[in-house]
Amino acid sequence: MIVIIDYHVGNLMSVQNAFLKLGMDVVVSRDHDVIRQAKGIVLPGVGTFPVAMEHLKKYDLIDILKERKEAGIPILGICLGMQILFEKGYEVTPTEGLGFLKGEVKLMDVQAKIPHMGWNELILTQDHPLMKNIKNGDYVYFVHSYYLKAKEESIVKASTEYVTHIHASVEKDNVFACQFHPEKSGDVGLKILSNFANLDSCR
Repeated sequence: MIVIIDYHVGNLMSVQNAFLKLGMDVVVSRDHDVIRQAKGIVLPGVGTFPVAMEHLKKYDLIDILKERKEAGIPILGICLGMQILFEKGYEVTPTEGLGFLKGEVKLMDVQAKIPHMGWNELILTQDHPLMKNIKNGDYVYFVHSYYLKAKEESIVKASTEYVTHIHASVEKDNVFACQFHPEKSGDVGLKILSNFANLDSCR
């Protein structure tokens, strides 16, 4: 079973519908007992970094996420869900993230339209289970104004260009993340979600 963490942010249902389309056993929950039964955990998110962290604290989800991460359960962060996996974000006000991965999330200071919204090519930088059967140059859908600066280049498995260089997908141990929205990225996005759901540790 895959559990999508319900911490009162956007895109929960669209992520759930994408997994259901793939025929996966998936639920949306914030119940600790349900989360402990998960073979894979998805942390989605649309909104702002400080509100996301506030909601995780409000619903007492931080410790259970850390517990499951330490237990080796695969975790997939999507968009804002990716950003809060890192150490700190600077949206609205400097805010501590979950700190599962090293790096910070900063405003895209570019001479281009913000938010970065639309289809961009993936540049695959390393072998990555999440990107199995995804081709270099495949398009995925982004919506964001803040972007990740990972401290460890080795965890960056795919990137894209929008005036500046954007870390689009990362992986370290059992933590996976995408800045883009696989649930809004057509067949390519469904392949990525299927790859996550079919990790050996998710079965």
